[in-house]
Amino acid sequence: MYLRKVMDFQWCCFSPVKQPLDLSMITSQLRTYVAISVFCVLKASSLDTFTAAVYEHAVILPNATLTAVPRQEALALMNRNLDLLEGAIISAAKQGAHIIVTPEDGIYGWNFNRESIYPYLEDIPDPQVTWIPCNHPNRFGHNPLQERLSCLAKDNSIYIVANIGDKKPCNASDPQCPSDGRYQYNTDVVFDSQGKLVARYHKQNLFLGEGQFNIPKEPEVVTFSTPFGRFGMFTCFDILFHDPAVTLVKDFHVDTILFPTAWMNVLPHLSAIEFHSAWAMGMGVNFLASNLHHPAKKMTGSGIYAPDSPRAFHYDMKTKEGKLLLAQLASHPHHPVVNWTSYASGIEALSTGNQEFKSIVFFDEFTFLELKGVTGNYTVCQNDLCCHLSYKMSEKRLDEVYALGTFDGLHTVEGRYHLQICTLLKCKTMDLHSCGDSVETASTRFEMFSLSGTFGTQYVFPEVLLSEIQLAPGEFQVSSDGRLFSLKPLSGPVLTVTLFGRLYEKDQASNISSDLVAQALSAE
Repeated sequence: MYLRKVMDFQWCCFSPVKQPLDLSMITSQLRTYVAISVFCVLKASSLDTFTAAVYEHAVILPNATLTAVPRQEALALMNRNLDLLEGAIISAAKQGAHIIVTPEDGIYGWNFNRESIYPYLEDIPDPQVTWIPCNHPNRFGHNPLQERLSCLAKDNSIYIVANIGDKKPCNASDPQCPSDGRYQYNTDVVFDSQGKLVARYHKQNLFLGEGQFNIPKEPEVVTFSTPFGRFGMFTCFDILFHDPAVTLVKDFHVDTILFPTAWMNVLPHLSAIEFHSAWAMGMGVNFLASNLHHPAKKMTGSGIYAPDSPRAFHYDMKTKEGKLLLAQLASHPHHPVVNWTSYASGIEALSTGNQEFKSIVFFDEFTFLELKGVTGNYTVCQNDLCCHLSYKMSEKRLDEVYALGTFDGLHTVEGRYHLQICTLLKCKTMDLHSCGDSVETASTRFEMFSLSGTFGTQYVFPEVLLSEIQLAPGEFQVSSDGRLFSLKPLSGPVLTVTLFGRLYEKDQASNISSDLVAQALSAE
């Protein structure tokens, strides 16, 4: 696809000149043609924008079993899912997409143990081998999944991001070798528009219930370059941790993150479209999130997010169908610099007396203040974090309660990660102890808001979520001094306005070593 564009541009650049033959003139013209040709190729092969696609896939699940099924049965199930993915890939390519992301677990589902996942795995080589499975399918053994994905990419001239399982044999010479003699990894792969395997990533931060997989011995930082920017990728639960997610942006300066996920929505702060769009804004990168579609497990929410605003998103708990999204993005998005504590540190915290109350938000005890007027200025503090809110409601309803809350501490349930959160949220009922419970609908509209906090981190992710789990693109922004504020009256009633901060250095878990960063950078 790009070769055609380069060739077309080259023909525009060249125009033969009919003159008597002169050796010096021919030499001069040849130099000019070469220079123009190089300029044309560089210009044509570097795109300022590109079209991205993500597919929210209603996965076909295998029958639940604790024992391994025959390989052919596993392949049949995976090919049924690939049939659905193929339709989305072809449709995306016909609409001009340069790259498409498909979900985590999208080819074989979930609910496996180490034994039962094994027939679904393939041996995925290091991309440095320079391999197009579609052209040489048996070079590394029998790998029909990789062959089919490669051919889909090649035949449709599109980059494909998919999530499959990798297996790597080991023996007693490796003291970490599992007892069954193999490592098994939750793995993202990328095939370029010629069908070549260009990236492979083994998931670092496994979620609860992923005992069928191993964690790689060292965190992997995977990037690759395209004519439309520099890409990095990680998977689902990885997004809550420093490595490799933050490392990819901070040290490797990627433009776009590819994010296959099997995300179960958790309100009020961790619904998929809410948090993923906030991560894109907070980190200043494009973010392509492809989720599974399985409403029974609260799995929905995919999107194409730019740093300034969502470009396309989908949230659907009512139907059982998948959804293809496409949008145009800048190849090299602008990354604004924000000092997240600048504004808030200049505000004097007012005494609130005994008006504060405690309530639980996703197992963490927040400190809250009820918003009692149609307009107001509030400050609430916990430990080192003070949150400041100015707001104006369209009306103060008698049947809804809103509160300003803060949390500064270590979350320890499904993972260990230190949070600093400032949040304006709707309480589930009139009972103040329901503040923080999951709620999906609201009626109160806000004319304006401005939220800030004395954060001890520069990693803060701004969230605005409206009633019925909708985003508010173009209706708010973040200032350089760390304020999240509305640009106009919001288009829908508010569920939450949140600054979600992460203090990675307080997680009490090992992060990627500086040696690994240096090694990876030198290999680029």
